Amino acid sequence: MANQPENAEHPPAGAPQQEAGLRRRLYDIIFEADTRSGKLFDVVLLVTIVVSVVVVMLESVEAIRVQWGGLLRGIEWTITVLFTIEYLLRLICVRNRWRYATSFFGIVDLLAILPTYLRPFIGGSQSLSVIKVLRLVRVFRVFKLGRYVQESQVLMRALRATQPKITVFLLVIMTLVLVMGTLLYVVESPQPDSDFTSIPRSVYWAIVTITTVGYGDIAPQTILGQTLAAVAMILGYSIIIVPSGIFSVEIITAHKQSLTTQTCPDCLREGHDEDARHCKHCGQPL
Repeated sequence: MANQPENAEHPPAGAPQQEAGLRRRLYDIIFEADTRSGKLFDVVLLVTIVVSVVVVMLESVEAIRVQWGGLLRGIEWTITVLFTIEYLLRLICVRNRWRYATSFFGIVDLLAILPTYLRPFIGGSQSLSVIKVLRLVRVFRVFKLGRYVQESQVLMRALRATQPKITVFLLVIMTLVLVMGTLLYVVESPQPDSDFTSIPRSVYWAIVTITTVGYGDIAPQTILGQTLAAVAMILGYSIIIVPSGIFSVEIITAHKQSLTTQTCPDCLREGHDEDARHCKHCGQPL
């Protein structure tokens, strides 16, 4: 022990700074699209995602699977290993790993690699790999399409603003289809060979009718039932414009700001102002 170097048990003072610098470098490459290396990383990632989705789609075709199944599986496993490494690197370089793991993209990134690993145990699970197509949403960040990022923020604000109104609207629609379905059941069920054999089946008819889908698999036979059906159809046309009108008003009134693609290292949210120095969501330095 006497000949042991002094720094054998204690790393150099610069080691933590070097580690922090490496994590920051990884973060800039993986999460940011403003740098040359970050944009290159995301472009390669998006191309890999497209290739993986195409491989999954081709493997679902029996003729292609019989002839090229081994090659396609090899490509899929290679891409899955690369995605696994990328997922682990994302966990390493973020400040709050749990927050990233439970975020939208964190869950999507995890679900993108799980189906391949579950394939030996659960048949058909590889088809779920197409969920990785959701990762293509990052294309807006990759090419720094600031206008589209800004519009996406306006869209999200409009969605949040319309949530109470849309919730009330859906409750009204659910009540309406329940009432219409019950009325048609009362009117039509006594008829011989009636299609309205239960209230749930009648409610299904009301949903199909009011939403103007009109499968035609169930139809009333009596005059009163047909009259109620006509009322339901007219109601469908009159109320279908309500949610789009509500949403359009919120889109118009939403305040537009000049936003960037910069991602907060702590809460991983985007949409910050160009001159922002701190995250407007969690307050951490950007």
